[in-house]
Amino acid sequence: MKKSITTAGITLAMAASFALPAIGHAAPAPDPDMSTKLAGKTVFLDPGHQGTGHSENLSRQVDDGRGGTKDCQTTGMTALGGTPEHTINWDVTQLVKSSLESLGAKVVLSRNDDTGWGGCVDERAKAASASGADVAASIHADGAPAEDHGFHLIVPQLPIPNPTVNEVQSTKGLTASTDMRDAYVNAGFSPANYAGVQNGLQTRADIAGPALTTVPLVFVEMGNGGNPDDAKMLEGKDGQLKHAIAITTGLVSYLLGTPPVAPAPAAAVTPARGTPPSTTTTGPTTTAPTRTGPSTTQEAAPSTSTPKATAPTTSKPADGVSTTIAQLLRPLLNALGIGGGDSLADEQIFDTLSDVFSTVLDAFLNSDKPATTPTAPAPAG
Repeated sequence: MKKSITTAGITLAMAASFALPAIGHAAPAPDPDMSTKLAGKTVFLDPGHQGTGHSENLSRQVDDGRGGTKDCQTTGMTALGGTPEHTINWDVTQLVKSSLESLGAKVVLSRNDDTGWGGCVDERAKAASASGADVAASIHADGAPAEDHGFHLIVPQLPIPNPTVNEVQSTKGLTASTDMRDAYVNAGFSPANYAGVQNGLQTRADIAGPALTTVPLVFVEMGNGGNPDDAKMLEGKDGQLKHAIAITTGLVSYLLGTPPVAPAPAAAVTPARGTPPSTTTTGPTTTAPTRTGPSTTQEAAPSTSTPKATAPTTSKPADGVSTTIAQLLRPLLNALGIGGGDSLADEQIFDTLSDVFSTVLDAFLNSDKPATTPTAPAPAG
C-alpha cells in the first residue's frame, strides 16, 4: 500500500515510540512478516443493523434458535450526538476489517454498505455459518439510560437446542468472548455497570445470533449511546479507532491462541479465559476447556519487504495521534508476539510494522470511503 505523506509521518513517529523497553511480559521472537500472520484465517464481521434505504418489514417473525420466533431486525439506537447505531457499527467494522486484512486474514461482511438492507438476524447467522469463518464478530452499541455505561459481551444461555451450535458456542465461542472482554479491559474500557453484566459478560436467551451460528461468535456491545462519555467515544473518530483496535486485539488473540496481555498490571483480577459469568438464569453449568481456539499453524508464505517511507516533519497533532495509537496498539503487538521496540532493529520487521500501522491509519483517516470487501451471499429462500 502506498502511504500518504501524513500517514507515513504518523507511522514512523508511532514506530519510534515503540523503541522503549517492553511493558509487562517478555515477548517471544517476532515473526518478521506480519502481513501473513493471519494467513489462512477467515473472519466474519457483522456490523449490526442496517441503513434506512429499504422497504423490508422489520417485525416479520424469524427463527430465534430456541424453538420460537422474534422480529427480523430492529433499527438500533441513536447516540446522544445524533449518530445512528448502524453507522457507528459500520465505521468501526471498516477499521477492524482493514486491520485484519493487513495481517493476512480474509474478511467477509454481512452487509456491503451503510445505506440499504443488511439481512434479518437469522440470515446473518446463516451467512456467518456458511462462511466457515474461524470466528465471527457481531458489532453493536447499546441504548440505555444515561447513568448506565461501559462495554459488554453477550453470551448465550446454555444449553442451546441445536447440539452443534451448543458445542461451538459453549467452548470456542466462550473463549473468543472472554478474549474480547480481556482486550477491552486492557485497552482501558470499563465493563458495563447495568443489565446484569458480570465481569463484562451478559448471559441472554433472547439474542438469535449466538443460538443459530455454527462458528464461534463474539457479540460485542461497545458502549451505551445514551451515556455522554460512552456516546462521545462511539461517535468520535478517535473513540471509534480505540474500539476497533480493542476488537482487533481480541480477535487476533483468539485466532493465534495468545491471551491478551495488559500493558500494565491490572487493578482488578478478571476471570480466566473461557470462564462464563455466574448468572441467576437456569441451566447447567458450562465448563470450558483450557484452550479451544483454532490451530495456530500457519501456511508458509514468502517474506515481503516494502520500501521504507521517508519521514517528513510531523506536526504536534500528528505526534499526539501517533502516541495515542502507539499506546492502543501495544496489546495488539503483544498478541502478535511483538512486545517492544527491540524488534525494530530488524529492517524487515520495521517495514512490516510500518505497513500494518499504515493500513490502520489509512482506514482511520479515510473511513468514509466505500468498502471493497465482498459480502456473504444472501441465503437462499
